[in-house]
Amino acid sequence: MRAMSDSPAPLWRALVSTDPGRPFVTSYDDLGDRVELSRATLDNWVSKTSNMLVDGFGTQPGDRVAVALPPHWQSLAWLLSCWSVGAAVVLDGSGGVARDTEVAVADPDRLTEAQDGGAEEVVGTSLDSLGMPLKEVPAMVTDYTVEVRGHGDHFQSYPVDAGEIALEVGERTLTGAEVVAAGRARAEAWGLAEGDRLAVVVASDAPLTALGEDLSVLTAAVVSGVPLVLTPAPSAGDEERFLKRLATERVSVVYGPAPEGEATFRRVD
Repeated sequence: MRAMSDSPAPLWRALVSTDPGRPFVTSYDDLGDRVELSRATLDNWVSKTSNMLVDGFGTQPGDRVAVALPPHWQSLAWLLSCWSVGAAVVLDGSGGVARDTEVAVADPDRLTEAQDGGAEEVVGTSLDSLGMPLKEVPAMVTDYTVEVRGHGDHFQSYPVDAGEIALEVGERTLTGAEVVAAGRARAEAWGLAEGDRLAVVVASDAPLTALGEDLSVLTAAVVSGVPLVLTPAPSAGDEERFLKRLATERVSVVYGPAPEGEATFRRVD
């Protein structure tokens, strides 16, 4: 049996306890609206979501949660929450909603598909940059940003065996230890260091596999302690302002398409 510290949740908890006030994720939407969450603030959402899963939906270790969301600060909270309660994150692999899970969470564009996917509980989230509720809530759907606020601010991660399944992507499965190992490998390959800031340039409607088929872009940030900047690629004619955004955010490493310019950052893939 591998040590529990080889699982994603304990590594996240260790990161938060080291420097809770340090930024962990800065998220831009297509309109340029910016939201920055510290480790402690994101962890508050992780704790609330974990409590909602356990107390609201009866989620237990070994359950499966379909996460049909794009890269976004809320999707990071969902991933870390699933691992905190010992549930496996299930990704469709093609951007849809994985079927026949205990819980399915989806954005408005995939909410109907989630309702038809056989999940016992369906959760919808608006992905509003400030956490506003859904404009319309279908029957038998839980509005995430309304429901989660009523749950506790603290959650003690379950002692989950790192050899248990933590991630399913299509037909592929990874244990918690394998998810962590993939993040460590990516962090080492990219040479991520304490002073770096990692920009992830990704379309606002991309599937979560844009963070790597093994989600190792997220876990690389967790194991290295490097803040993430999630931003869509610039539109035509907007390249200069985009490069200024990266400079303002003090980005030193860029994953994804970025225009050429005078900005000082290194590209990774």
